[in-house]
Amino acid sequence: MKKNFLIIVMVIMAVFLVTTGCQKKEKTTELTYSIFFPPTHSQCQAAVSWAKEIEKRSGGKIKITVFPGGTLTKANQCYDGVVKGISDIGMSCFAYTRGRFPVMAAVDLPHGYPSGKVATSVASEFYKIMSPKELNDVKVLYIHGHGPGLLHTKNPVRTLEDMKGMKIRSTGLSAKVVEALGGAPVAMPQDATYESLQKGVVEGTFTPIETLKGWNQAEVVKYTTQCTDVGYTTAMFVVMNLEKWNSLSKNLQKVIETVSNEWIDVHGDAWDKSDNEGLEYTLSKGNEIIVLSEEENKRWVDAVRPIIEGYVSETEAKELPGEKAVVQVKELIKKYGK
Repeated sequence: MKKNFLIIVMVIMAVFLVTTGCQKKEKTTELTYSIFFPPTHSQCQAAVSWAKEIEKRSGGKIKITVFPGGTLTKANQCYDGVVKGISDIGMSCFAYTRGRFPVMAAVDLPHGYPSGKVATSVASEFYKIMSPKELNDVKVLYIHGHGPGLLHTKNPVRTLEDMKGMKIRSTGLSAKVVEALGGAPVAMPQDATYESLQKGVVEGTFTPIETLKGWNQAEVVKYTTQCTDVGYTTAMFVVMNLEKWNSLSKNLQKVIETVSNEWIDVHGDAWDKSDNEGLEYTLSKGNEIIVLSEEENKRWVDAVRPIIEGYVSETEAKELPGEKAVVQVKELIKKYGK
């Protein structure tokens, strides 16, 4: 009996030692996250909170180091950086690599987004419905989009005639919006806009009002033209290197997917809060909000309509579902805009 008891004790101790040894050998998966937003921006802060939540829910088995301000990869290099493994995760705008994401570009068209929450919900669900092949080289974690892009200028723009020939910073499809309204689009990322406005390289910028505080641009513009009915969004991706994703256990993948789904609303709410803060900030600087007359507003809507029609014809010519994409976006705006 004593002998059997000793054998049982030895077996239990062996199992304990093996289990303990395995636990000690289990390593934390460390991931890098490249973001073009500066660390003080609400969207960077939302991303940091996402990373911390994943670390918490994974029991410390995943640790994500965030590199804000484009310090790891620049905004227009972020997607390729993830594909190539320069960073494990990346957040940037589809529009910064124009032409690479033709189906997702439908989201950025001037559909008249009422808010960042709506734009984010639309962009996220649009991807899930359309599942464009252009994103098959990464693991898409989630997508979000800013509130309506508006016109912010150094001199007042109350009519299309005021806009004629004006040099306006814009990116992606918003450059076509500027052109349709009679301005001269100048492509550049947000981090170059302040200095360009300050030095007179550009005379205005087409961007959500949050940038007036988030990027301090209220210091170098004086007017905002409230043209919400031609308001576009810029859809932004949060993607992960496919090989790195596939190396994770199913349990860790589930943690990331669960938190990512929850953070869609976090980003949407952050966009709307930032827009409100941007409005308050620019008014505190003594800047003016210009409201278009009903007649003038219709002129602006009519002016940008050919952009949407052109997108449909161009994508359909490439055998891509352009018309379906536009219809889907409009339906989603109605769904989430209620």
